[in-house]
Amino acid sequence: MSKYIKLLIFILILAIISAAILFIDSSTDNMNKLMPEISEGIVKGDKDYNDAVELVNNKNYKESMNKAVSAGKNYNTSLNKLHILQNNFSSDVNQVHKNYINNVILEIELKIKAVDKLKDAIGSFEVNYNSTGSGYAVEANDFMNESMKYKNVRDSLVSDNPKLFKQNFII
Repeated sequence: MSKYIKLLIFILILAIISAAILFIDSSTDNMNKLMPEISEGIVKGDKDYNDAVELVNNKNYKESMNKAVSAGKNYNTSLNKLHILQNNFSSDVNQVHKNYINNVILEIELKIKAVDKLKDAIGSFEVNYNSTGSGYAVEANDFMNESMKYKNVRDSLVSDNPKLFKQNFII
């Protein structure tokens, strides 16, 4: 075999290995890159949700609905990014990180349900169906309270495994 062919084979193998390394960008690295964006969406969603509740209490239904819609968009954006992470888990993701992501997803899904119930409540209050609106508001509050259970699990995962979580990974 000539030196030229050996060199081509070596370069080809090197190129394949390099491509594999680039292609296998670790899921943990991807999580670390996306978590600040996901966290920001959740924080903004929580603020918008709380603002919406305050505006409902002040009978400012139009602005309240705008804030509720914004909260839903922020939560959905974060949820979509989490689903992308979840669908691309590779072997480098340990079970603690998987549990963390799964708990964030469950938390946000409940927050989205809370937003939907809040919007139902706002619509009812606007047309003076106060009893119906109060019922929806209680359901929204229940969903938010239930979402806190998943946040508490996440917090426990972080406190029990501090070496597994970089500061920018935590929501």
